[in-house]
Amino acid sequence: MISIQLPDGSKREYPGPVTVAEVAASIGTGLAKAALGGRLGQGNTVHLVDTSYLIEADTPLAIVTEKDPDGLDMIRHSTAHLLAYAVKELFPEAQVTIGPVIENVTPEDLAAIEAKMVELAKKDEKVERRVLPRDEAVAYFKSLGEAYKAEIIASIPQGEDVSLYREGKFEDLCRGPHVPSTGKLKHFKLMKVAGAYWRGDHRNEQLQRIYGTAWATKDELQQYLHMLEEAEKRDHRKLGRELDLFHIDDHAPGVVFWHPKGWTVWQGVEQYMRAVYRDNGYNEVKGPQLLDKSLWEATGHWDKYRENMFTTESEKRDYALKPMNCPGHILIFKQGIKSYRDLPLRYGEFGQCHRNEPTGGLHGIMRVRGFTQDDGHIFCTEDMILDECVAYTALLQKVYADFGFSEILYKVATRPEARIGSDESWDKAEEALMQSLRASGCEFVIAPGDGAFYGPKIEYTLKDALGRHWQCGTMQVDFSMPERLGAEYVAESGERRTPVMLHRAIVGSFERFIGILIEQHAGALPVWLAPVQAVVTSITDGQADYAREVAKSLQKQGVRVQADLRNEKITYKIREHSMQKVPFILVVGDKEKASGAVAVRARGNQDLGVMPLAQFSSRLASDIAQKV
Repeated sequence: MISIQLPDGSKREYPGPVTVAEVAASIGTGLAKAALGGRLGQGNTVHLVDTSYLIEADTPLAIVTEKDPDGLDMIRHSTAHLLAYAVKELFPEAQVTIGPVIENVTPEDLAAIEAKMVELAKKDEKVERRVLPRDEAVAYFKSLGEAYKAEIIASIPQGEDVSLYREGKFEDLCRGPHVPSTGKLKHFKLMKVAGAYWRGDHRNEQLQRIYGTAWATKDELQQYLHMLEEAEKRDHRKLGRELDLFHIDDHAPGVVFWHPKGWTVWQGVEQYMRAVYRDNGYNEVKGPQLLDKSLWEATGHWDKYRENMFTTESEKRDYALKPMNCPGHILIFKQGIKSYRDLPLRYGEFGQCHRNEPTGGLHGIMRVRGFTQDDGHIFCTEDMILDECVAYTALLQKVYADFGFSEILYKVATRPEARIGSDESWDKAEEALMQSLRASGCEFVIAPGDGAFYGPKIEYTLKDALGRHWQCGTMQVDFSMPERLGAEYVAESGERRTPVMLHRAIVGSFERFIGILIEQHAGALPVWLAPVQAVVTSITDGQADYAREVAKSLQKQGVRVQADLRNEKITYKIREHSMQKVPFILVVGDKEKASGAVAVRARGNQDLGVMPLAQFSSRLASDIAQKV
């Protein structure tokens, strides 16, 4: 007998080996029709299988449907095979690598491929799996003229078997699992084509990569396509050009050229964070950019992180541009004798760092090589960790709310395989982080092995207006680096002890955070951050002097204001400043001039009417103070 344990705790017994499909059918016809695959085992031993998988021993089993996240993965995986099938039908000479490869794909070809996919899916052809020895599989694909696929299989260790999946006339190498038939694939869209080198090596052949998306339901597909449309409108690179905020130049790949308006936004973020430092017990410091190799050897970076560092040599000494600020802060801490009474000691720095990111990974100002962090390090005793982490989480939540983010996801990244420090210290550090989030009332997930080589961390992830996730803030507990660099304090007993070092950043990279802000607000930054908060525009030359007076009055109150006195139609000027997403446009004509008033238009084409200048000034000051 075979005993199957279902997710609700019930058990079903079968006289002999049974397929996942047969188990689903024995539960009900509705489930049999909806089944896409199965999830065998539990805990760390779970693995996905096809509905045709034969169960030969007792096991827990969950039937996977389109409502299950694993079901969506199976749909997408299977749709990729349907895409390759369609390409081979339309272009028989194409070769399949990890995606279709043909001479050139045009937008018209994409439409034809997608139409063929729909046609093939409607045939509802059964998806079948078979297993071949490696060498036999190589010979088989060579006989089909699939040289790339044969090369992939040949890289598998000799003597191993490989699995193949067939649907209709198309068969491909794959470990699976797949949906039971192509009729399960109904909601997909091909998006774009891009060039790619075989195995990512520019010395190899240029291939064509086709990108697409697949979903379980029509509504989910439409929602995703709408999100992409909105994301394109909000693209920080596009808005950066249109709003004249910054540009990226080939003379300095991965480094940002900030324009006056963009630098104003930067300063708004920096000054806000400087106030956060000041109001929460941080001492602002500044460390050097270039540090000797010996320091990076002592920290472990030279061994574990060197490929990501920019290095140079001078007078027979090796140096590196700092990829992070922490070693410099330890050197500052070591100057002079520190007592337990000095702890916790909090340092903060707007530290510029450089990391040698690959060119292909650079993305506007979101992924760069040169960036500035709101970096901070807290030196404390072990029994201070919990309070410091709890206080930090509360502070981070307030900062994110001020910038317009209301939803935060929490993740604890634990020890990686390549790390420094003892298992005992890692145990303490990981437990301290988890305990702090529990004390803060935050639900969190564990990311096994995702910690830094010197310590585990909490990752704070923002959810933006489009539902996208952006990991920004971090809190790391580090027992190793202070010891490696000889940091000590005098304990109450008079003994010399090594402090615990907490690495923390709230916004993280300024460049990336500002890019996120631009996309979150679609370029219409909150009035307190907007590079131009108000524009005063005259209707005719007769109000030019009054417009200047209004602008000067606002400027004296600290408002970032411009006067538009051009000899253009007022509708043209309003439209132009609206396109620049200025929060307030103040129109002054003869009536406003005579009464000392302004006609106020708020962003979003809101007509707030005519009001005394003092009333508008008060409203604007309130919006800025409350970070509306």
